[in-house]
This record gives sequence, structure tokens and C-alpha cells, in this order.
Amino acid sequence: MDGLAGGPGPEEAGAELSAALTPFDSDVEGALRPRALDDFIGQETVREQLHLVLTAATRRGVVPDHLLFSGPPGLGKTSLAMIVAAELGGSLRITSGPALERPGDLAAMLSNLVEGDVLFIDEIHRIARPAEEMLYLAMEDFRIDIMVGKGPGATSIPLELAPFTLVGATTRAGALTGPLRDRFGFTAHMDFYSDDDLARIVTRAADILAIPVDGAAAREIAGRSRGTPRIANRLLRRVRDYAEVRADGRVTVPVAKAALEVYEVDELGLDRLDRAVLRSLLVHHEGGPVGLGTLAVAVGEEATTLEEVCEPFLVRAGLLARTPRGRVATAAAWDHLGLTRPDPVPGRHGASAGSDPMLPVDLEGGPGPRG
Repeated sequence: MDGLAGGPGPEEAGAELSAALTPFDSDVEGALRPRALDDFIGQETVREQLHLVLTAATRRGVVPDHLLFSGPPGLGKTSLAMIVAAELGGSLRITSGPALERPGDLAAMLSNLVEGDVLFIDEIHRIARPAEEMLYLAMEDFRIDIMVGKGPGATSIPLELAPFTLVGATTRAGALTGPLRDRFGFTAHMDFYSDDDLARIVTRAADILAIPVDGAAAREIAGRSRGTPRIANRLLRRVRDYAEVRADGRVTVPVAKAALEVYEVDELGLDRLDRAVLRSLLVHHEGGPVGLGTLAVAVGEEATTLEEVCEPFLVRAGLLARTPRGRVATAAAWDHLGLTRPDPVPGRHGASAGSDPMLPVDLEGGPGPRG
């Protein structure tokens, strides 16, 4: 699945745990991806719904409705698209939203499809508007209109398309336009994985890659993988490296802990950048609130990196809260870094709000009333 690939890029200690796909992921991605829906671990609700859609369409002898998968990177959207094509017995054509800048780019792909093919568009929310408008007609009526000529003499020639299934994937479902979203007959949101499912994924990957790993060690790796299979398998490969170089090659709990300490991944899955953000917020800003731009400057990263890579996990882990006045550390953040929260200073809005991050914040000044 998306998360069943390995390789985090340059093998450096402290590399950020981004779930974005890197060129190194393709090294073992093909071997680790599940081939059938029954092999796909986790996402039980999505799997059951998708099984019904595909089985019913196959029995009726028609192509299934167009499918949309949304969710954070690394959860298996691309793998599900590949499984859909395999289950239907058709070919899979892969492209991405940013690659479809002009209607002609899309028309070339659509005209080459044969009946039963699956067209997968990753990051479909980034497709250019002219190409998107052409896609409307293709999805609804399996045809497109090709403009021939320019100016007043231009004519539109209809081109019939073979029935196909479009599978779209997006990390930002809210960025999709209404007309495009409404043309998908089935939509599914991919959730983060449980530690149990991630442990099964790690064990499966270890079997495929012939890595001897203890069950408890697989769970140790899973617990630090931020709910993301792609990260779990990257960590497995890094732990394997450590086991082969500094141990006897077998991945045990002590080996896994020692390896992940080298790569600066702590027991919650926080990496170097996550901890730098929290430490800046706690030490230099007394827990906040503080603006995202200020935090970005403090840790030497782009604000978009913090917003898209660090923040979602820190919020989900209960270490960070977002308020109208800025980011605020929770009590759990102080405890996790082993720091003592300072006493609030009377009249100082930042310390007052930071003392209780769940207290509503008034945009005009101090904390607002509860309820």
C-alpha cells in the first residue's frame, strides 16, 4: 500500500518522518504492495464498502462508479487504486493532478483507454480548471469534445470514450470543487492505522524482505509510526540496517529501541523537527500562544512544512492545540519533554492562555468564558 514502501531518502539520523513518497520508496514498493483486497491490512470499513462496489459491478458486467479516496499521505490510496484495477482485470493508467495542465493532456490519456481500464489521478484536487471541466463530461457520458481550429471558425468534435473507472486520490478533500466531487459514485476517507494493524503490516513487510523480527519489536516500531504504514516500513528498514551493523541481524525490542534512538524517533513517534517545534514553544514562548510563522523561523523551517508535516501529528497526539491567537502547548507536551510549566504571570495574556490550552481564547485579549 502507499505505506508499504521502504526507504526514507538519505539515510541520516534525525531525518523528518514525512509520509511523502520519495524516490527511494520505489525500491521495494512493488514487492510490499498488497495484490488483492483481501491482502490489504486495516481500513476495514473502506475495504468492505469497496468490495461491495466492485463485486456488484462485476456481476452486472458494467464498470464500477468512479471512486474517490481521501486522507493523509501514506495510508494506502495508491495501493487501493492498483487493487481496483487488479480486481476488475483492467489496465491501470497513472497520472497526477499537477501533470494535467491543459485539456489536451487529459484528452490524450482518455482517448487511449480501453473498456474496463482504470485511470488513477493522484492529488486530483490540483488538476487545472480547463482539464477538470473536460473531465466532467468524460466521467458522466464517457465522451469529450475536442476543439478544432481557433477563433470564430473553431468547431467542436465529440469523441466517444471507452467505459472506464476513474480513481481519484487527494490529501485535501475540501479543496475539490463541488462539481468534481459530486461526480464520484463512491467516496472513502482513509483513517490513520491502529498500532495493531501497523504491527501486522510491519510483520508482513519483514517476511517479504526476509528480516527476522520479533513480534514485540514489530509492535515497538508500529507504536512510533504515527499511524502511517509508509512510515512504519521506513522505520523497519532503518532498524534492519542497525541490526545488521551493530547487532546479530535480528530485530528485537532492545535493538529496535536503540536503532530508533539513533534516528531520533522517540516513543510517541516524534522526530527531531517535532521536538524542536515543541521545545521552542515551551522554552522560548512559555507554552504559547504563538504564531506559526514565529515557530517556523525559530526552528529554521518553512511554515508550510510545520503546518502540513508536524502540526497534524502533534495535534492528534494531544501535544499541541490551535487557537485563534496561535499555537498552544498542552500539559502533555510539558510532561513529554520533561519540562516544568511556569506559573502564569497575572496580566500576561500569553502565559495565561498557555496555562490552559483548551480554554477558549478571545481574539480581543485574554481567555474567553467557558461554554
